[in-house]
Amino acid sequence: MDLSLLDLNTPLQIINQGMKESLIGNLGIEVTLTGDGVVEGFLLLSEKNSRPDGILHGGANLAMAETLAGLGSMLLVNLKEFDVLGTQVSGNHTGVLMQGKALAEAKIIHQGNKTHIWNVDVKNEEGRLISTVRVTNMIVKRND
Repeated sequence: MDLSLLDLNTPLQIINQGMKESLIGNLGIEVTLTGDGVVEGFLLLSEKNSRPDGILHGGANLAMAETLAGLGSMLLVNLKEFDVLGTQVSGNHTGVLMQGKALAEAKIIHQGNKTHIWNVDVKNEEGRLISTVRVTNMIVKRND
């Protein structure tokens, strides 16, 4: 997938197809909404993203949060000129998921020229918070 072609008008089908053969696809993360400063997605609990006891692995929540926040930042910059690099991810797990989907909503809370900070809440299908995650992305000039 040529990431430099991504923008807010890129269809979700193209975005999800482009991530299918990566960690993102292997964990089952799918993007369901992109907008100016917001990205939503989910993952369905499976043996690929759970602990050995069947509970959703906290690391899968962090990977989903970093994925959505990273994509959000990518959609806000000119990717022909800049690159987006995740520099910090910090999460608090407040619940567990034992079945169904983990639903995530990433919202930008700081959009600077060199850094973007996102808050990502991950909830179960009933709306109960499972994890809350803060993601910082660095915006750097692309070195061709």
